[in-house]
Formats: sequence, C-alpha cells, structure tokens
Amino acid sequence: MRKIRKPCGFHCIKVKDLGVSFGNQVVLEHINLHIHCGSMMAVIGRNGAGKSTLVKAILDDIPHTGVIEFKDAENGRMQKMRIGYVPQSINIEASTPMDVYDLITSYRYRFPVCFKSKRIYQEIRESLAVFEADELIDKPIGTLSGGELQRVLLSMAVMDQPNLLLLDEPVSGIDKNGMDLFYEKMDYLRKNYDMSIVLISHDLDYVAKYADQVVLIDKTVLAEGSPRSVFESDAFHQVFGNTSYGFPESAAHKNTTQGGGLS
Repeated sequence: MRKIRKPCGFHCIKVKDLGVSFGNQVVLEHINLHIHCGSMMAVIGRNGAGKSTLVKAILDDIPHTGVIEFKDAENGRMQKMRIGYVPQSINIEASTPMDVYDLITSYRYRFPVCFKSKRIYQEIRESLAVFEADELIDKPIGTLSGGELQRVLLSMAVMDQPNLLLLDEPVSGIDKNGMDLFYEKMDYLRKNYDMSIVLISHDLDYVAKYADQVVLIDKTVLAEGSPRSVFESDAFHQVFGNTSYGFPESAAHKNTTQGGGLS
C-alpha cells in the first residue's frame, strides 16, 4: 500500500438514524455516527449489544434502515465509499494449499496464482511490510498463527486505500505483544493515511489509550465522545462497573476531544 496523504480533515462518514430488525426483534435503532478522516472510533458494549450487526449494516451485508453517507466538505459531492474490512475470525484449514502471496493475488489481482509476477510479488511484499508481515509472503496460510493471520488480513484490507476501515474485534485471542503491535499500527494508519477507522473492541485499556472517539452502544447509542467522557459516564459504569482507566494527554487527543472538522 502506497502512502497517499495525511488526513485532510475534509472528509467524513455519516451514519444517520440507522436501524436493524430481524422480524419483530429490534437489534439496532436510531444509530447516528459522525466519523472524521484521520480518526479512530472505537465501538464498545456488552456481548449482544449489536456491535457486529452495526459493522454488517455499514457493509450493507444485512438489510437496514437509515442512511450512510460519505461527505466532502470542500465541494459537498458524494463519492462511492471504499471500505476495508477485517472480521473477528476466519476459518482456514491447516492443509490449505495456498500461501500468503496466493491469497492476496487471488483477492487483489487478475493474475493466475500459479505464475508468480515479480512486480506483483514486490507490491504485495511492500503492503505486508506496513504491518511487519512481509516475511510471511511465502508462508502457507494454514500454518499462520492468529497474530500473523491478522496482520495479513489487515494488509489486504488497506491495499485498496479505503475511505473507511472496519475492524470487528480483529485481535481476539492475540497475546499482549500482538495487541501492542496492532494498536501501534492503527495509530500509524490514523495519523498517516486519509481514512477513518471504526474498531469494535473489548480491550478497554487500549481503547482508552488510542481511540479518538468512543461510542457505547446497547441497541442504541448510550454514550458518545472522547474516551474520558464516555468512560466516566453513568452509562459506561452501568455496563462495565466502576473501573478506572488512564488517559493520554497528548496534543492529538486534546485536539480531537475539542472537536473540529465537519459538522
């Protein structure tokens, strides 16, 4: 993935009055989100609160009501939004006769995987290097650890330079070193690429440290704002109890919590 440009501050994704129902069961209702380019929004909540359903609705994988818009403040024109997506898990047989190069080539390029192109090989290796996964390019998919597979999937998700990167608990079951690396890479993407990141996460310590915005949901939005404001809200304590978290005081986070960008 080539570096495009730093976040411009003029793009945003707006989710307006989104709702999802299955028969008579209301899963989500009145979801309103405003996601700026160059920001990372963490969506948190109890199990069964509708977090993964929200991601599927944004992907348009399930029927939903409401509107999802990609806005440009410079000219107001709508564009087709490019979305990158990393699921919580995928099932891959250990005996799968495909290596990382083959997987990404079949996904990204119209090129027979049985013939290795030096140009494509180098492009894929450079994309993998963003997530320190370039040495995995020839490794069979079925032999990858959870952390290795996660880094490969992230590389695939950002290769098309998406406007929005959706991550549905992508570090579930990863050890602390893998978690540290993941969030450091998300922070790098947030600061250096013109995209928005929406992360579904149960890792509240990391959310407190890295997220720009936090949205607490349980069928609808219970609290929204900076990590500190959400974590100190009554709604948060009702869901997660009275647990305290440390918060960064960097200029980037201060600027984010003070607002700015599109309204």
